[in-house]
Amino acid sequence: MGGTPTRHHTKSRRNKGRSHFALHPLNLRECPKCHYRILPHQVCVNCGYYKGKEEVDVMKKLDKKERKEREKVIAETEKK
Repeated sequence: MGGTPTRHHTKSRRNKGRSHFALHPLNLRECPKCHYRILPHQVCVNCGYYKGKEEVDVMKKLDKKERKEREKVIAETEKK
């Protein structure tokens, strides 16, 4: 015959299997340097720091105008 099931599962049995498919909220932490919300154990995409050290130079990719704006935002958040 083929891949056709010989017996159908009930709605209850089908829904029990789907009970673990729900989405859960992300477990975000605050970057200690810039206070940006990031995933734990990840380099901060905003400032490029991880465990107190600069791992990625985020300013390198930006053009002059974007770099100036980003530096201003980082300076403000570090004051807080």
